[in-house]
Formats: sequence, structure tokens, C-alpha cells
Amino acid sequence: MVPDKVVDEISANRQRYVEELSDFLLIPSVSTEPDHAADIRQAAIWVVNKLQKLGFHVELRETARHPVVCGHLVIDASLPTILIYGHYDVQPPDPLDEWITPPFSPSIRDGHIYARGATDNKGQCLTYLEAMEAMLSVTGRLPLNVKVLIEGEEEIGSPNLGPFLQENQEYLQTDVIAISDGSQFASGIPAITYGLRGLSYLEIQVQGPRFDLHSGTFGGVVANPIQVLAEMMTRLKNSDGTVAIPGFYDHVQELRPEERQELSDLPVDEVRVKNYLGVDQLVGEPDYSMVERQTARPTLDVNGIWGGFAGEGAKTIIPAKAGAKVSMRLVPNQRAAAINERFKSFIHSIAPSTVKIQISEMHGSDPVLIDRSQPAMEAAARAIEFGFAKKPVFIREGGSIPIVGLFKEVLDCGSILLLGWGSPDDGAHSPNERFSLEDFHRGICSAAALFYSLEESYRT
Repeated sequence: MVPDKVVDEISANRQRYVEELSDFLLIPSVSTEPDHAADIRQAAIWVVNKLQKLGFHVELRETARHPVVCGHLVIDASLPTILIYGHYDVQPPDPLDEWITPPFSPSIRDGHIYARGATDNKGQCLTYLEAMEAMLSVTGRLPLNVKVLIEGEEEIGSPNLGPFLQENQEYLQTDVIAISDGSQFASGIPAITYGLRGLSYLEIQVQGPRFDLHSGTFGGVVANPIQVLAEMMTRLKNSDGTVAIPGFYDHVQELRPEERQELSDLPVDEVRVKNYLGVDQLVGEPDYSMVERQTARPTLDVNGIWGGFAGEGAKTIIPAKAGAKVSMRLVPNQRAAAINERFKSFIHSIAPSTVKIQISEMHGSDPVLIDRSQPAMEAAARAIEFGFAKKPVFIREGGSIPIVGLFKEVLDCGSILLLGWGSPDDGAHSPNERFSLEDFHRGICSAAALFYSLEESYRT
């Protein structure tokens, strides 16, 4: 599938690829923090320079916030085109005191590289660039025409990418889109993701009195916003773990029997999962397995709650306000806009008249289900088997990648390949994030194989 000389070139440059990744990871490109705006731009320019060395026509395109890197390399107009998507921005590294080594000083130990962005998404994004470099170095050409779109706002919900896609539909037209911004099913078990849950994320604010009150003077007279909020949060779910919002499950697409069988065949060790999480018991919707609850069933979680005095010592107050953030993961046929309205209606229906309620929509996306029967899926499976020496399993992903829905809707492209090279225990978004150097190498090999495998599929 992949010419031997390309494989040899990738193997010969393993150490240099790791050094380049380390250089990329040194840049603290935290998109959510204004103080890192210069670092964000530095990371974007790093990608531009890398693509220019490969011979791409590259532009740094401005948006309302962080720039997008666009590039293309046309080999032959008669060949199919692949669009590679990734992101150069990273999550904040907090809490810093839980990192063994500083988050932006890459450290290699136990066969992994540790740094913020190692697996999400700098390491995985770089596999495609290194694969293309190897192919160009020894053959002088790529098997496909290539477009690259690497953004700097994925970790804040890609707020400007939708308008960017709308404005650049013609430029971004493609036959296949490849995204590696996830993980294998488990370490050593590569996977192709064909389903993503959607997301509804809202914030609730409960306003009581105009200002904090002395609890000795006004306790028992004025409604306490924290108490009200806590009571409303407990009413969002039933005792069996199901969501209590009326109509929440109305449009849920059930798993087909063969899908349930596939998921049940996946090697899952619940004892190991509990040990890893540090919990004694797993919870969730009855009559569904852990994997089904994680990836293919809708959920609701309170992500944060605040209000009143939480400092050292005591302060006897009735707080003026309290707040909470709530996220709901959605499955095929649910729509974020409709779920948001159901959530708001339910909260207002259970809120007492003693407080004022304000609900804000933060961000969200609709779920995505990709057709597994298309040739691109088969090509991807062959490529992964080449790179990882093991056939991939097909899975659904519990998280959301908003850009996938945007690509499908705006670019009208159904051939979207979600190929995660990382491992679920890489600690994305957590302290001590890491990426296996072996998986980094396998990802580069798989990326190269994907180009040749797709070219073969379209030729036949």
C-alpha cells in the first residue's frame, strides 16, 4: 500500500518528528485566555512555516478572534481531494500544581511526550504534515490533492469557523475530510468513529435579593438562591439516572441490534475503568451497557455550581444570587436548539416565584452519524490496519466535535473520517496530558497509508 521507501523515510526520521512536535508544544497557544493572543498567532505561524516548507500555497486568514491556517497543494486536477482538519489551540493547563513537569515544557518519559496539546491536538494534527513530508521527500508528489484547514478556536467551540466555511465554500470543496482529534477505543485497539454526540450547554442564574443579606436577620424570610438552585438541579434527573425534562427522549434514534452487538463485543474491563476513575460504582441509564451510555445515549450533567461564601472561615449570609452550568450530550435525531427550549421551559416551570431566573445558551452542536458503507471508510480501515498492524473497530464517540456537523452541513461532504491516533488515557484537557511516541509514529504511518488507500479506492 505505502511504498517501502516512504515507510523507510518515516522510520529514519522518527526522532526528528518528535523534536518538531516538542517545538510545537512549547508554544502556550491557549485560545480562551486573551493574554495568550500572541502565543496563538505564534502557533499559527509555526503551522504556516511547516506547510510552506512542504510546497503548499498557504494563507493565514484572519477571523474575529484567532486566525485560520489554510493551504492547498494541487497535484493533478483529475485526482480526488482530501481536506485535513486540525487545531493548533489548546486548553488552559490549570491546575498547574498537578503537573509533574511544566505544561509547556515538553517532557519525554515512559514512552510518552507530556505537554498541554500533546494529544489534543498538536501531536495528532502533526502526523499528517509529517506523513506528507515523507511522501514528498522520496516520491516528489502526493497521491491526492490536499487542502489543509487548521484553526485556533476549537477549544472555545469554533465560534468563527462556521462563518469562515460559509465564506469559503468553493475554496474548501473536497471529496473527503480527515480529522484526527480523538482517540482509539483503548490503548492498542485502533478505531474509526462514525458517530458523535451533540451538545447543548447552558448557564442558569438565580437572582434573589438585590444584595447579600445577614442570615440572622433575614433567614427564614427570604428565599436562598443556592437552596433554590440546588433543588432545581436535583429535579433535572430521575432516581434511575434518566433525564426528567419532558420530551427529552422524544426523537432519540435507538441503536440498531447489530450496533448493540458490536458495542457489546468491544473489550471493556469495567473493574479497570473504575480503578482508573477512582470510583467504587458506575451509574447511568438502566438497560444500557457502560459503552452505550458513554457514546450512544443522551445525558445531562451539572458542570459547575456557585454562589455565596466559600472562603476560609465563616460568613453568615443569604447570597443574592447563585448559578450553574449544565451540559446535555445529544444523540442522532435530537437537535440542540429544540433541547435548549425544552430545558428552559422545564426550568421555568419548576422555579419558584420567590426568585428570578435567567438562562443563557453558551454553545452547542447537533449530533452526527456518518455512513459506514462508503468507500472512504473502507480505505481508512485499510490504512489504520497498515499503520497499527491491527484492524480498527467502529465506535461512536461520547464527546462532540462541532466542526464535523459544520463540515457536513456547509460543505455538503458526507465522507468525513474521524481517525483518532491517541489513547483514552492520554489525559486530554487534564493535567499531565500525554501522547504515546509509538502512537505518534503509527499515526504518521497510517496518515501516509490513508493517502494511498484513498487514491486506490477512487481509481477503482
